[in-house]
Amino acid sequence: QVRLVESGGGLVQAGGSLRLSCAAQGIIFSANNVGWYRQTPGNERELVAEIFRGGTTNYADSVKGRFTISRDNAKTTIYLQMNNLKREDTAVYYCTVRQLYWGQGTQVTVSS
Repeated sequence: QVRLVESGGGLVQAGGSLRLSCAAQGIIFSANNVGWYRQTPGNERELVAEIFRGGTTNYADSVKGRFTISRDNAKTTIYLQMNNLKREDTAVYYCTVRQLYWGQGTQVTVSS
């Protein structure tokens, strides 16, 4: 059974940083593309960043230069380093494997 567990969310002031982690179980982690999405009330879930099994990354324009996605295949963990956070980054953040499996989400709130 595939299980993804996020951690690292919280409340931070604008300009601050947070690091999200997502631990994966029950899947051949290294063979899969993984990523982070986020969702705000009334809106669809949107891509934040993804990293392919070969290491190539892709980012939403709104987070380029501020967020960094990485993966540790040995620890079967995905990370999202978020710097220079803005109020509009406030959302529930979800990690995903191939958009087939999803974590439970972690809340990120950025205050002014």
